[in-house]
Amino acid sequence: MNPTRSKTVAWYQTETMGTREGHYTLLKRGGVCNIKPMNGETRFNVIKSLQFVALNLMFSRTYIPPIMEHKNGSDSFYTHLPHGCQLCYEGAKMVLFVTGLCSKSCFYCPVSEKRMRKDVTFANERPVSSDNDILTEARSMNALGTGITGGEPLLVPDRVLGYIGLLKTSFGREHHIHLYTALSPERVILKELKAAGLDEIRFHPQPEIWDHLPGSGFARSLGIAKELGMDAGFEIPSLPGSEQVADFARDCDVFINLNELEFSETNAEALKAMGYSAMDDESCRAAGSRDVAYSIIQQDPGSKAHFCSSRFKDAVQLRKRLLRTARISGREFDEVTPDGTLFYGVIEGKGEGKGEEDVDGITRMLNGLDVPGQLFELLDGRIELAWWVLEEIAPEIGDRFRSWYEECYPTYGRLVVERIPIDTAADFTI
Repeated sequence: MNPTRSKTVAWYQTETMGTREGHYTLLKRGGVCNIKPMNGETRFNVIKSLQFVALNLMFSRTYIPPIMEHKNGSDSFYTHLPHGCQLCYEGAKMVLFVTGLCSKSCFYCPVSEKRMRKDVTFANERPVSSDNDILTEARSMNALGTGITGGEPLLVPDRVLGYIGLLKTSFGREHHIHLYTALSPERVILKELKAAGLDEIRFHPQPEIWDHLPGSGFARSLGIAKELGMDAGFEIPSLPGSEQVADFARDCDVFINLNELEFSETNAEALKAMGYSAMDDESCRAAGSRDVAYSIIQQDPGSKAHFCSSRFKDAVQLRKRLLRTARISGREFDEVTPDGTLFYGVIEGKGEGKGEEDVDGITRMLNGLDVPGQLFELLDGRIELAWWVLEEIAPEIGDRFRSWYEECYPTYGRLVVERIPIDTAADFTI
């Protein structure tokens, strides 16, 4: 048996994050989440579209950057990566969900029920009730930057400005901050954002105005943001019509991020009503979304474009963040799995009376077996310990106590991925 043996489908973040960074339905069995991020590595592979790149190089002296694609099968590709995305590729960006309030009604919005239209704040999975919650979460993953999202962040501008200042003061000017907005803010708010330390802004115009962006409020705001020295561009779902935004971004010499369209609990009915279907039975990817993005980039490889796939968010972004967090928060006896989860053993009393008497009995047993104190810990009325110690002492435990192997996320709330009873793990190996 292996500690990474549990199901590797999609990922767990709907209940914990509720944004596009995470919205899948949690599959639970007996109250335990049984899904995990997919394996993946952050290695890059240059894939050149020979038909287009070669012809351009042959007939033009203008350099056309190649389309870059991950080797890990994530289906993410690009000709340009904004700095904020580069940090996401490292799993080094904290997601700061500042509010669920929003004045728009995008049919594809994946924000979860517990956050949509609610004025709540989360730093990754952690509920925020004070500035310290944000700083604690950032330190728990050694965040090199923060992405501010919602809802609509600029409905609470003072909160956004305060958080930008907090992060820059605490972690230095090099802590990169980008912000998503579906609004076209005026110069005064853009100047305040820049003065507070915002590095990058990503505009999200709704599909109904994609065909008349020139001369729009977004064109004005984009120009002001660039004038003020912020990196600026667009971030939209990859849908038919996205090429209109891509053309405008090229004309303005700014980046465009195209996100793979996905089904969630909150948008599934709307997507179906619009004629969209899932790519297969095992994912939430909308059929055709990737093809739209690839066509846009292939036809204009000189654009500053990036397609961010569902698989990438699972296999790279989430997994790398979990690994960063696990390496910081993991205890001496925790095994950090390749997926970034923590693996350990558990011993607790039987029946309803799992109290101090049981814990004292387990502790006496461990001390009597000369188990080093750094290899076990009392937590929530039970003992957690190194899995290899549990494997070794299992015959001594007998039927006096309950015991099992356990795997959990290293993030706030320590969501359990899987529990494996000792009696089903006879051939346990790492």
